[in-house]
Amino acid sequence: MATNLAIDDKLIEEARNIGRHKTKKEAVTKALEEYVRYHRQMKILDDFGTVDFDPAYDYKAARRKKRN
Repeated sequence: MATNLAIDDKLIEEARNIGRHKTKKEAVTKALEEYVRYHRQMKILDDFGTVDFDPAYDYKAARRKKRN
């Protein structure tokens, strides 16, 4: 999809150089992938502390039950 964006030339060049990307498109694509990955990870962190933990749970016993 062709898109025209006004992106700071200094910023895109710095990203291109740091990431050793050959093109601006590569740099922008990589930046967007990392942005999405980061926000998905942050969403997962929101779930910490919301799941009940049972310290007496024996996962090995549960595995043995599945096999039998």
